[in-house]
Amino acid sequence: MSQYFRFDSSRSLTALEQDSTIIAVIELSQTKWLVAALVPGVERQPLKKFDANEEVLLKLLHRWRHEASQAGRNIKRIVVAFEAGRDGFWLARWLRARDVEAYVIHPTSIAVSREHRRAKTDRLDTELLMRVFLGWLRGEKRHCSMVAIPTIEEEDARRPNREHQNLITEQTRIINQIKAIFARFGIRTLRPTMRKVAEGLEDLRTAEGTPLPQNTLSELRRHLARLRFVRDQIRAVEQERLRKLAVAPAVEKKSPDAMVRLIARVFGVGVETADMLVNEIFLRHLHDRKAVARYAGLTGSPDESGSRRRERGLARAGNVRVRSGMIQLAWRFVRFQKNSALAQWFAARTTDGRASTRKTMIVALARKLLIALWRLVTRGEVPQGVVLRPAS
Repeated sequence: MSQYFRFDSSRSLTALEQDSTIIAVIELSQTKWLVAALVPGVERQPLKKFDANEEVLLKLLHRWRHEASQAGRNIKRIVVAFEAGRDGFWLARWLRARDVEAYVIHPTSIAVSREHRRAKTDRLDTELLMRVFLGWLRGEKRHCSMVAIPTIEEEDARRPNREHQNLITEQTRIINQIKAIFARFGIRTLRPTMRKVAEGLEDLRTAEGTPLPQNTLSELRRHLARLRFVRDQIRAVEQERLRKLAVAPAVEKKSPDAMVRLIARVFGVGVETADMLVNEIFLRHLHDRKAVARYAGLTGSPDESGSRRRERGLARAGNVRVRSGMIQLAWRFVRFQKNSALAQWFAARTTDGRASTRKTMIVALARKLLIALWRLVTRGEVPQGVVLRPAS
């Protein structure tokens, strides 16, 4: 079962018995790993650097357990932590499969010195990690936050949506490059997205009445070839997702595919957005609406000191994919669900017609809409006035 349903990221739920626990932190890099540990019965604090290798790490942990046993300590628990980064979660899963408790620390949750030029080395980083990890293990809040470690299946389920986003970004970049070339020669009427634009490049004339230069023509052909390739890949990702939804069993109401189908029934919400919401946030065990909004980074960031009270805008500390996707969805929701209570709430607060008011209130609508969709998939509560497509 996913760790999302039995994990508190803010503190450890297991009592720490430090005399029978080996505590280790790892500073990961591409070629070298630096491990610092607290070993019961051993006065020194071991610090070991070696080539990146999980087997060497496991042997090192077992060696420290043997040293603690020789010192008369019965080791019941080995806990290891490292920061989330490029290496992902494979090491944590690998260690857990070998009876080692492994945790992944959220990097932005670690408080660091605010000195202008603070010293930063791998050794100092391990000291900082050890300090915050010890506080977390003792059950004290706000030392650091842990990232829920997903299974391989949960990680794999996110790949289509994230790949689709990357391909859309690449498509936009190529189109903008082609537009820039056209603008450089005063060509304003031709659109790069037209189907037969490649066939008419030879006859194309600049604003000065001359044909396109040969090097520019070759560059355009290469851009258009890349654009066709990226579009084919986007289409392949979308078709594969639709195929999997079509063959998925409809008996499990709480399965990811069932959640995607339910959200996609809301007018204005497509399969792409529904898939992103389910795999990025709705499969997590978020205990209330405040946790849902906080995870998406759609909450405020107050600045209070003495008599000063001000709001600095969005915290932007949550999942950026969910946050940007929900703000885009909120604009579509206002258009396609005009008779819903949420859309009317937005309309009542933007009657002045000012762009700044609409920009502020659309974020509030995105937060309310996210909570409403969360209640839809977890409790079956349909938002008031929202129109659903017929169930297939």
